[in-house]
Amino acid sequence: MTVTDPEEFLSALNGAGEGHLHERMGIEILEASPERVVGRMPVEGNTQPYGLLHGGASCVLAETLGSIGAALHAGPGRIAMGIEISAAHHRSATSGHITAVATLVHGGRTLATYDIEITDDRGRRVCTSRLTCMLRDAE
Repeated sequence: MTVTDPEEFLSALNGAGEGHLHERMGIEILEASPERVVGRMPVEGNTQPYGLLHGGASCVLAETLGSIGAALHAGPGRIAMGIEISAAHHRSATSGHITAVATLVHGGRTLATYDIEITDDRGRRVCTSRLTCMLRDAE
C-alpha cells in the first residue's frame, strides 16, 4: 500500500480486514505520523506456552509501527520494507495490553530508522526495539 493521505492510510490499516498479521495479533494504531507512531496490542492471544508475552509478538508490534512510520515518511508512490530489527526484552507481561511508541531516528531518501519503546499497562518498559526500513519507489 502506498501512502497518499496519512489519515486515509491510518483508517485503511485499522480496517484492513482479516488475513493481515497486525489484525490477527490485535494491533490497534492510535496515532501515526512520519515522526511518531503509537499502537497497542493485547497480551492475551500473543503469549508463549508459559503464559508470558511472546518476544516475537513484541517484534511484530515494533515492526508494524516502524513500518507505518517509514511508509508515511517515504510519501506517495513509495513503499517501505523492513530490512533489520533488533529487540531487547526487559520484563515479561502476562495480561492487559502493551503499548508501543515508534520514534524516527533517521529519515533519509532510501532508509528510515525508528526506535520503538514498548511498555505494559503500568508504564514499565517491556521491550526496546530498533527497526530500519528500506524506502523504494512503488512499481
